[in-house]
Amino acid sequence: MSFDEEWASARATASANVSMRLNHVPMDPGGGGGGGGGDLELNQDHIGAIGSEAFKLHSRLQTDGKHAATATTEAAGALTKESFASGAALLKVNSTWESQVKTLVAACANISNGLNYSLKSHAKDEQQLQADFTASAIDKYLK
Repeated sequence: MSFDEEWASARATASANVSMRLNHVPMDPGGGGGGGGGDLELNQDHIGAIGSEAFKLHSRLQTDGKHAATATTEAAGALTKESFASGAALLKVNSTWESQVKTLVAACANISNGLNYSLKSHAKDEQQLQADFTASAIDKYLK
């Protein structure tokens, strides 16, 4: 099974599990946040820490994921020069490895950037709500 097929299978399984959990959350008849456990909470410290770790992993993968590339290419060239079929196979393995590392680097960047965007967007929304509330409170007292 290729990485793409395995990844698609894992995503489908995760999606089904999330769907099952969402379909089984007890309904809160009051519609409020009264301890029903179904409310979404945004903990900026946790999200920031996850985004930071994703960025660190991104940075490490860019360097550590390539540390064997030169040696692998040289070994594949030497094997090919001596007419070993494993030379071409080793080049293919190296090419696949590099492709997968690029995929992981991109995924880590998406996670880090997405979480940073979420934090900034949430902070901006909070500021706007605060401004709106303050303005409406002032309007109430002026009338």
